[in-house]
Amino acid sequence: MVAIIDAEGSILGRMCTKVAKRLLNGETIAIVNAEKALISGKRTTIKQNYTQKRQVGTYRKGPFFPRMPDRLVKRTVRGMIPYQTPHGRTAFKRLKCYIGIPKEFEGKTFEKIDGAVKQPVEFMTVGDLSVELGARF
Repeated sequence: MVAIIDAEGSILGRMCTKVAKRLLNGETIAIVNAEKALISGKRTTIKQNYTQKRQVGTYRKGPFFPRMPDRLVKRTVRGMIPYQTPHGRTAFKRLKCYIGIPKEFEGKTFEKIDGAVKQPVEFMTVGDLSVELGARF
């Protein structure tokens, strides 16, 4: 059974910590509407931090940082899992992230993460951030 989580209006960090714990406990999770998750903070600071993360390393060796919103959410969850251990690697493989709602999940009930749905004063959506980083979706 797959737990389907709607990321719309959820704060990215709070949502990802809960998802990481559930993945490590053995659940399979699909996150939909990844582009509508919120990152709290000033827009200029958020853009500056993420562009700096993208510029680190070389184009041959990495580290490679994503631009697409679904991959940004997945990368955020990866940072909260010990993904280089066998237990963390299998937990990370049970996570799927989607832009929008795919056809296989239409008409199903989505759940919201308790404690992650708050409206910060200043925020930026993951979709807006990925457009600023150069993604086209």
